[in-house]
Amino acid sequence: MFTGIIQAVGKINAIQPVEGDVRLTVATGKLDMRDVALGDSIATNGVCLTVVEFSDSHYVADLSSETLKRSGFASYQVGHRVNLEKAMLASTRFGGHIVSGHVDGVGQVLSVQSTARAVEIWIQAPNELAKYIAEKGSITVDGVSLTVNDVDGARFKLTLVPHTLKETNIGDYQSGTKVNLEVDVVARYLERLLLGEKAAEPGPGKDISLAFLAEHGYLNNGRR
Repeated sequence: MFTGIIQAVGKINAIQPVEGDVRLTVATGKLDMRDVALGDSIATNGVCLTVVEFSDSHYVADLSSETLKRSGFASYQVGHRVNLEKAMLASTRFGGHIVSGHVDGVGQVLSVQSTARAVEIWIQAPNELAKYIAEKGSITVDGVSLTVNDVDGARFKLTLVPHTLKETNIGDYQSGTKVNLEVDVVARYLERLLLGEKAAEPGPGKDISLAFLAEHGYLNNGRR
């Protein structure tokens, strides 16, 4: 589990294909590795990766085909800068929001515009994630806990202060940049809970529709 408060910006040092998967070596920059052990989790651009080798200045992790399919890692090259956060402790100050490190999809930066000392960024999310993104709600972008300041369909706006731009890789963003997105986990659990007993029915994932809500008394269908 993570908070979305980035501790360091690292860099991909090596990408090695291994039997259909990928082994990744990440230079850790200023990340404190003194308390890291084999098997620990480090969020890397928002993806929870397991440490299989490490030193004071780097760690190695394996990426499965599922991770490559769900995230932007399939397009990363050596030298790509990545946001890093070690798994939270019970004593960690909770400055962001609940982040699982399980990426829901890949978005694309539409525009980057300076506004005084801040920067406004519009991002296009996959259509299937739009229902989980709410104005003034939380979203994780490349591992960073951020507040959604505006929503237009599957597009949403972020406003970044200078500190966030300096301490993350978001300062590298430009139109067309692909970003890892994780929606608020609370929204996903609420959707599942609303399904009730229907959640146990086999078949593809079920969506909450207006008809479903009306059938179960969440909408009044015009009745007063």
